[in-house]
Amino acid sequence: MQKFTSKKILVYLPKFSALKSITSIHNSFIKSVALLQEKAKERKQTGTFVVEGRREIELAISGGYQIETLLFNPELFSTELLRSIDCNDIVEISREVYSKLAYRDTTEGVIAIARAKSHQLSDLKLRENALILVAEAPEKPGNIGALLRTADAANLDAVIIANPIGDLYNPNIVRSSVGCLFTNQIAVGTTGEIIRFLKQSEIAIYCAALQNSTPYHQQDYTGSSALVVGTEATGLSQAWREASSANIIIPMQGQIDSMNVSVAAAVLIFEAKRQRNFN
Repeated sequence: MQKFTSKKILVYLPKFSALKSITSIHNSFIKSVALLQEKAKERKQTGTFVVEGRREIELAISGGYQIETLLFNPELFSTELLRSIDCNDIVEISREVYSKLAYRDTTEGVIAIARAKSHQLSDLKLRENALILVAEAPEKPGNIGALLRTADAANLDAVIIANPIGDLYNPNIVRSSVGCLFTNQIAVGTTGEIIRFLKQSEIAIYCAALQNSTPYHQQDYTGSSALVVGTEATGLSQAWREASSANIIIPMQGQIDSMNVSVAAAVLIFEAKRQRNFN
Protein backbone atom coordinates (compact mmCIF):
# COMPACT_ATOMS: atom_id res chain seq x y z
CA MET A 1 0.00 0.00 0.00
CA GLN A 2 1.11 3.54 -0.71
CA LYS A 3 0.52 6.25 1.89
CA PHE A 4 -0.28 9.79 0.89
CA THR A 5 -1.05 12.87 2.90
CA SER A 6 -3.02 15.87 1.74
CA LYS A 7 -3.97 19.10 3.47
CA LYS A 8 -7.44 17.74 4.19
CA ILE A 9 -7.36 13.99 4.61
CA LEU A 10 -4.94 11.18 5.36
CA VAL A 11 -5.51 8.63 2.62
CA TYR A 12 -4.25 5.11 2.07
CA LEU A 13 -4.38 3.98 -1.57
CA PRO A 14 -3.42 0.76 -3.27
CA LYS A 15 -0.66 1.09 -5.85
CA PHE A 16 -2.24 2.38 -9.02
CA SER A 17 -0.95 -0.60 -10.98
CA ALA A 18 -2.93 -2.91 -8.65
CA LEU A 19 -6.26 -1.12 -8.99
CA LYS A 20 -9.28 -3.19 -9.96
CA SER A 21 -10.40 -2.64 -13.53
CA ILE A 22 -13.83 -3.17 -15.13
CA THR A 23 -14.38 -2.71 -18.84
CA SER A 24 -17.71 -4.46 -19.44
CA ILE A 25 -21.14 -2.86 -18.98
CA HIS A 26 -22.44 -6.39 -18.35
CA ASN A 27 -20.33 -6.82 -15.21
CA SER A 28 -22.57 -7.79 -12.26
CA PHE A 29 -21.11 -5.10 -10.01
CA ILE A 30 -21.72 -2.41 -12.64
CA LYS A 31 -25.30 -3.61 -12.98
CA SER A 32 -25.75 -3.27 -9.21
CA VAL A 33 -24.44 0.32 -9.32
CA ALA A 34 -26.89 1.13 -12.13
CA LEU A 35 -29.71 -0.27 -9.99
CA LEU A 36 -28.72 2.08 -7.16
CA GLN A 37 -29.17 4.98 -9.55
CA GLU A 38 -32.54 3.76 -10.78
CA LYS A 39 -34.35 2.13 -7.85
CA ALA A 40 -35.23 3.60 -4.45
CA LYS A 41 -35.90 0.05 -3.24
CA GLU A 42 -32.33 -0.93 -4.03
CA ARG A 43 -30.97 2.09 -2.15
CA LYS A 44 -33.12 1.26 0.86
CA GLN A 45 -32.21 -2.43 0.90
CA THR A 46 -28.47 -1.86 0.61
CA GLY A 47 -28.29 1.34 2.65
CA THR A 48 -26.10 2.86 -0.06
CA PHE A 49 -26.43 5.39 -2.84
CA VAL A 50 -24.44 6.91 -5.71
CA VAL A 51 -22.60 10.23 -5.67
CA GLU A 52 -21.22 11.64 -8.92
CA GLY A 53 -18.58 14.35 -9.28
CA ARG A 54 -15.45 15.30 -7.37
CA ARG A 55 -16.95 18.25 -5.48
CA GLU A 56 -19.98 16.27 -4.37
CA ILE A 57 -17.83 13.35 -3.23
CA GLU A 58 -15.52 15.63 -1.25
CA LEU A 59 -18.54 17.34 0.37
CA ALA A 60 -19.94 13.92 1.28
CA ILE A 61 -16.65 12.98 2.94
CA SER A 62 -16.45 16.28 4.84
CA GLY A 63 -20.08 15.73 5.89
CA GLY A 64 -19.16 12.43 7.54
CA TYR A 65 -20.40 10.05 4.86
CA GLN A 66 -18.53 6.78 4.40
CA ILE A 67 -17.36 6.15 0.84
CA GLU A 68 -17.45 2.42 0.22
CA THR A 69 -16.29 2.25 -3.41
CA LEU A 70 -14.83 4.76 -5.83
CA LEU A 71 -15.09 4.28 -9.60
CA PHE A 72 -13.16 6.46 -12.02
CA ASN A 73 -12.33 6.68 -15.69
CA PRO A 74 -8.65 7.62 -16.18
CA GLU A 75 -9.41 9.47 -19.44
CA LEU A 76 -11.56 11.94 -17.51
CA PHE A 77 -10.24 11.85 -13.94
CA SER A 78 -6.58 11.94 -12.96
CA THR A 79 -5.28 9.27 -10.61
CA GLU A 80 -3.43 12.07 -8.82
CA LEU A 81 -6.80 13.44 -7.67
CA LEU A 82 -7.60 10.13 -5.98
CA ARG A 83 -5.29 11.20 -3.19
CA SER A 84 -7.87 13.68 -1.92
CA ILE A 85 -10.63 11.07 -1.63
CA ASP A 86 -10.75 8.80 1.40
CA CYS A 87 -11.52 5.34 0.03
CA ASN A 88 -9.66 2.04 -0.08
CA ASP A 89 -11.84 0.25 -2.65
CA ILE A 90 -11.01 1.95 -5.95
CA VAL A 91 -12.12 0.65 -9.35
CA GLU A 92 -10.89 1.85 -12.72
CA ILE A 93 -13.67 1.72 -15.30
CA SER A 94 -13.72 2.12 -19.07
CA ARG A 95 -15.27 5.08 -20.88
CA GLU A 96 -18.16 2.85 -21.97
CA VAL A 97 -18.87 1.75 -18.39
CA TYR A 98 -18.67 5.31 -17.14
CA SER A 99 -21.11 6.49 -19.82
CA LYS A 100 -23.58 3.82 -18.69
CA LEU A 101 -23.37 4.91 -15.04
CA ALA A 102 -23.00 8.68 -15.36
CA TYR A 103 -26.20 10.52 -14.51
CA ARG A 104 -25.14 14.05 -15.33
CA ASP A 105 -24.70 15.64 -18.74
CA THR A 106 -21.47 17.33 -17.69
CA THR A 107 -19.11 14.69 -16.44
CA GLU A 108 -15.96 14.55 -14.36
CA GLY A 109 -15.11 10.89 -14.59
CA VAL A 110 -15.62 9.86 -10.97
CA ILE A 111 -18.48 8.13 -9.13
CA ALA A 112 -18.71 6.93 -5.53
CA ILE A 113 -20.92 4.52 -3.67
CA ALA A 114 -21.62 5.96 -0.23
CA ARG A 115 -23.27 4.65 2.91
CA ALA A 116 -26.55 6.42 3.76
CA LYS A 117 -26.99 8.11 7.13
CA SER A 118 -29.74 7.93 9.71
CA HIS A 119 -31.95 11.02 9.63
CA GLN A 120 -33.82 10.75 12.92
CA LEU A 121 -35.05 13.86 14.69
CA SER A 122 -33.13 12.71 17.75
CA ASP A 123 -29.89 12.89 15.73
CA LEU A 124 -30.15 16.66 15.30
CA LYS A 125 -27.67 18.79 17.21
CA LEU A 126 -29.17 22.27 17.57
CA ARG A 127 -27.75 25.41 19.07
CA GLU A 128 -29.70 27.34 21.69
CA ASN A 129 -31.10 29.84 19.18
CA ALA A 130 -31.79 27.53 16.25
CA LEU A 131 -33.20 28.47 12.86
CA ILE A 132 -34.78 25.52 11.06
CA LEU A 133 -36.54 24.98 7.75
CA VAL A 134 -39.39 22.44 7.65
CA ALA A 135 -40.84 21.31 4.31
CA GLU A 136 -43.99 19.21 4.32
CA ALA A 137 -44.25 16.51 1.64
CA PRO A 138 -42.12 18.18 -1.06
CA GLU A 139 -42.76 16.23 -4.25
CA LYS A 140 -40.18 17.36 -6.78
CA PRO A 141 -36.52 16.36 -6.28
CA GLY A 142 -35.49 19.65 -7.92
CA ASN A 143 -37.38 21.62 -5.28
CA ILE A 144 -35.78 19.60 -2.48
CA GLY A 145 -32.35 20.22 -3.98
CA ALA A 146 -33.07 23.96 -4.22
CA LEU A 147 -34.28 24.04 -0.59
CA LEU A 148 -31.05 22.36 0.53
CA ARG A 149 -28.94 24.83 -1.46
CA THR A 150 -30.74 27.75 0.17
CA ALA A 151 -30.36 26.17 3.61
CA ASP A 152 -26.63 25.80 3.02
CA ALA A 153 -26.32 29.38 1.76
CA ALA A 154 -28.02 30.64 4.92
CA ASN A 155 -26.13 28.20 7.18
CA LEU A 156 -29.36 26.97 8.78
CA ASP A 157 -29.17 24.72 11.81
CA ALA A 158 -31.26 22.00 10.18
CA VAL A 159 -33.67 21.05 7.43
CA ILE A 160 -36.56 18.76 8.38
CA ILE A 161 -38.74 17.02 5.82
CA ALA A 162 -42.22 16.04 6.97
CA ASN A 163 -44.00 13.08 5.38
CA PRO A 164 -41.34 12.54 2.70
CA ILE A 165 -42.70 11.14 -0.55
CA GLY A 166 -39.42 9.79 -1.94
CA ASP A 167 -35.99 8.99 -0.54
CA LEU A 168 -33.36 11.63 0.13
CA TYR A 169 -30.76 9.84 -1.97
CA ASN A 170 -32.67 10.06 -5.23
CA PRO A 171 -29.98 10.96 -7.80
CA ASN A 172 -32.01 13.98 -8.87
CA ILE A 173 -31.79 15.34 -5.31
CA VAL A 174 -28.07 14.61 -5.09
CA ARG A 175 -27.56 16.39 -8.41
CA SER A 176 -29.86 19.39 -7.89
CA SER A 177 -28.53 20.06 -4.38
CA VAL A 178 -24.97 20.27 -5.84
CA GLY A 179 -23.69 18.51 -2.74
CA CYS A 180 -25.76 20.46 -0.20
CA LEU A 181 -27.47 17.19 0.69
CA PHE A 182 -24.22 16.54 2.57
CA THR A 183 -23.61 19.98 4.08
CA ASN A 184 -26.92 20.32 5.97
CA GLN A 185 -28.21 18.58 9.06
CA ILE A 186 -31.30 16.78 7.75
CA ALA A 187 -34.02 14.89 9.57
CA VAL A 188 -37.25 13.29 8.41
CA GLY A 189 -40.43 12.37 10.26
CA THR A 190 -44.19 12.56 10.20
CA THR A 191 -45.91 15.90 10.69
CA GLY A 192 -47.04 14.81 14.15
CA GLU A 193 -43.54 13.70 15.18
CA ILE A 194 -41.98 16.94 14.00
CA ILE A 195 -44.56 19.16 15.71
CA ARG A 196 -43.96 17.32 18.98
CA PHE A 197 -40.20 17.65 18.55
CA LEU A 198 -40.41 21.40 17.90
CA LYS A 199 -42.74 22.04 20.84
CA GLN A 200 -40.62 19.94 23.22
CA SER A 201 -37.55 21.85 22.01
CA GLU A 202 -39.37 25.18 22.58
CA ILE A 203 -38.95 26.22 18.96
CA ALA A 204 -41.56 28.67 17.65
CA ILE A 205 -43.44 27.48 14.56
CA TYR A 206 -44.06 29.94 11.72
CA CYS A 207 -46.22 28.45 8.98
CA ALA A 208 -46.40 29.86 5.47
CA ALA A 209 -50.16 29.81 4.89
CA LEU A 210 -52.85 31.89 3.23
CA GLN A 211 -55.33 31.61 6.11
CA ASN A 212 -55.25 33.94 9.15
CA SER A 213 -51.79 35.18 8.22
CA THR A 214 -49.72 38.29 8.79
CA PRO A 215 -46.99 39.58 6.45
CA TYR A 216 -43.81 37.59 7.01
CA HIS A 217 -41.65 40.62 7.77
CA GLN A 218 -43.84 41.60 10.73
CA GLN A 219 -42.85 38.55 12.79
CA ASP A 220 -39.82 38.24 15.07
CA TYR A 221 -37.56 35.32 14.19
CA THR A 222 -34.68 36.20 16.50
CA GLY A 223 -35.61 33.42 18.93
CA SER A 224 -35.51 29.72 18.12
CA SER A 225 -37.68 29.42 15.02
CA ALA A 226 -38.93 26.87 12.51
CA LEU A 227 -40.07 28.20 9.14
CA VAL A 228 -42.58 25.74 7.70
CA VAL A 229 -43.49 25.54 4.01
CA GLY A 230 -45.83 23.24 2.10
CA THR A 231 -46.35 22.40 -1.54
CA GLU A 232 -47.42 25.07 -3.99
CA ALA A 233 -50.48 23.00 -4.96
CA THR A 234 -51.95 22.14 -1.55
CA GLY A 235 -50.06 24.18 1.04
CA LEU A 236 -49.69 22.94 4.61
CA SER A 237 -51.91 20.42 6.34
CA GLN A 238 -54.38 21.47 9.03
CA ALA A 239 -52.14 19.99 11.76
CA TRP A 240 -49.45 22.58 11.02
CA ARG A 241 -51.89 25.47 10.98
CA GLU A 242 -53.26 24.39 14.35
CA ALA A 243 -49.78 24.03 15.85
CA SER A 244 -48.48 27.30 14.43
CA SER A 245 -47.19 30.06 16.68
CA ALA A 246 -48.15 32.40 13.81
CA ASN A 247 -49.12 32.00 10.17
CA ILE A 248 -47.12 34.14 7.79
CA ILE A 249 -47.62 35.19 4.20
CA ILE A 250 -45.51 36.76 1.47
CA PRO A 251 -47.71 39.49 -0.04
CA MET A 252 -48.30 38.90 -3.75
CA GLN A 253 -48.44 41.99 -5.97
CA GLY A 254 -49.13 40.29 -9.29
CA GLN A 255 -51.82 38.05 -10.74
CA ILE A 256 -51.02 34.83 -8.84
CA ASP A 257 -51.31 33.97 -5.15
CA SER A 258 -48.35 31.63 -4.62
CA MET A 259 -44.65 31.16 -5.35
CA ASN A 260 -42.43 28.17 -5.98
CA VAL A 261 -41.74 26.58 -2.58
CA SER A 262 -37.96 26.98 -2.82
CA VAL A 263 -38.28 30.67 -3.72
CA ALA A 264 -40.78 31.31 -0.91
CA ALA A 265 -38.53 29.51 1.58
CA ALA A 266 -35.56 31.65 0.51
CA VAL A 267 -37.53 34.86 1.11
CA LEU A 268 -38.53 33.73 4.62
CA ILE A 269 -35.12 32.37 5.52
CA PHE A 270 -33.20 35.49 4.58
CA GLU A 271 -35.66 37.74 6.38
CA ALA A 272 -34.97 35.69 9.50
CA LYS A 273 -31.22 35.91 8.85
CA ARG A 274 -31.51 39.69 8.35
CA GLN A 275 -33.22 40.05 11.71
CA ARG A 276 -30.41 38.02 13.27
CA ASN A 277 -27.78 40.21 11.60
CA PHE A 278 -26.92 37.19 9.44
CA ASN A 279 -25.69 35.21 12.43
